[in-house]
Amino acid sequence: MSAREEMLGRIRGAVGKGRAPDAARAVDARLAAHQTNLIPARSQLAPEAKIALFETMAREASATLTRISASSDVPEAIARFLKQENLPSRVAMAPDSWLGGLGWEKQPLLSIRRGRAEPSDDVGVTVAFAAIAETGTLMLLSGPDTPTTLNLLPETSIVVLRASQVVGAYEEAWAQLRQVRNGEGGVVAMPRTVNFVTGPSRSADIEQQLQMGAHGPRRLHIVLVDE
Repeated sequence: MSAREEMLGRIRGAVGKGRAPDAARAVDARLAAHQTNLIPARSQLAPEAKIALFETMAREASATLTRISASSDVPEAIARFLKQENLPSRVAMAPDSWLGGLGWEKQPLLSIRRGRAEPSDDVGVTVAFAAIAETGTLMLLSGPDTPTTLNLLPETSIVVLRASQVVGAYEEAWAQLRQVRNGEGGVVAMPRTVNFVTGPSRSADIEQQLQMGAHGPRRLHIVLVDE
């Protein structure tokens, strides 16, 4: 018996718990069932209504949002946003294959470096896995194609989101992630990090004075693609 098993055995004995096979099977069954929590009624909407709710909640959380009709318009939408906000045209971009194939060469004034963000980067561009309408929240996954540093280091975070990725509740987003990770190719490991981002970073810990960008980006801009 290892030291760990010995220690756990003493704890079980002290609290009167044994290693009953039935209890272990019950725990395994509960974990496999993925039982959902209560889902707010306001998130149980038709697809277009979910998108409208997501837009409303994201803006209430101080995010900005641009809605476009086609993915090919993403580079122009981002270039226009940077110009409007008087932000640098240098961006660190996620090496995501879909994002990289949107025709960025049509925006020659944009300087793009693909890879993880560095402390000197002012603008980061990445993609979301899903968006939750009930709170206006983005679900972002870590991985080689979507480095988490792009969500945290730059003062301006730009996230590209497809309308089909908007779900009503958190439980739906988790269900989609499990479905993708258990697809036809077999079980794929879960990402090391799942970030839920609702608006730009903020804090009012010091004298109740709201400070934007306290722990991450001070701006969050969402490009929502209808197609």
